[in-house]
Amino acid sequence: MTDSIETVRGKKAVIRFDAKKCIHSRHCVLDRPDVFVPAVAGEWIHPDRATPEEVAELAHNCPSGAIQYERLDGVPGEAAPRVNQVRVRENGPLAFHAPLNLAGGAAPAGLRATLCRCGASKNKPYCDGSHTASKFTASGEPPTKDSTPLGVRDGALQITPLADGPLKVAGALEIVSGTGRTINRTTETYLCRCGASANKPYCDGSHQKVGFKS
Repeated sequence: MTDSIETVRGKKAVIRFDAKKCIHSRHCVLDRPDVFVPAVAGEWIHPDRATPEEVAELAHNCPSGAIQYERLDGVPGEAAPRVNQVRVRENGPLAFHAPLNLAGGAAPAGLRATLCRCGASKNKPYCDGSHTASKFTASGEPPTKDSTPLGVRDGALQITPLADGPLKVAGALEIVSGTGRTINRTTETYLCRCGASANKPYCDGSHQKVGFKS
């Protein structure tokens, strides 16, 4: 995915934008249209129009991890979260926030990623917005499961997209609804990415029935 990354170096911060991970949540162009200038020819990312703190905030608000940054003022970058989370987005993808290792990737995937759960993305395992065109419907408020608080809530999270099957997720993880309610705590789970499970966000084997391919 390195060919999709655009790097713009300012005086106090570097912004890296990965177009293949972007889900067009538009936080960047709505929050700072002077830094991320939409629909223009030529240069459209301007790090020097914001302070390093503001650049960092823009990256932290990007759910897909498409925006990453490097501070050049000697201040460390973003630390990993103390609690690994995946948010189940209403009629949309799975939004992870954790130190991510994505099987098949050449390097760690950063601290954020939005992964497809509708089955229609052409950029699997990442979401590409196809859930909108496919009219995918799935609640962002699944029922709460009985679960025991985790002794360790952070650390590396290994995500393995199984061939023609679900996402296998290994490591401490809290599954959170769209409104912030913790619905499950786990150290290993299988999350649906074919869009057909009757037990979303979990896999129930429906990928075999619908002939899901990935």
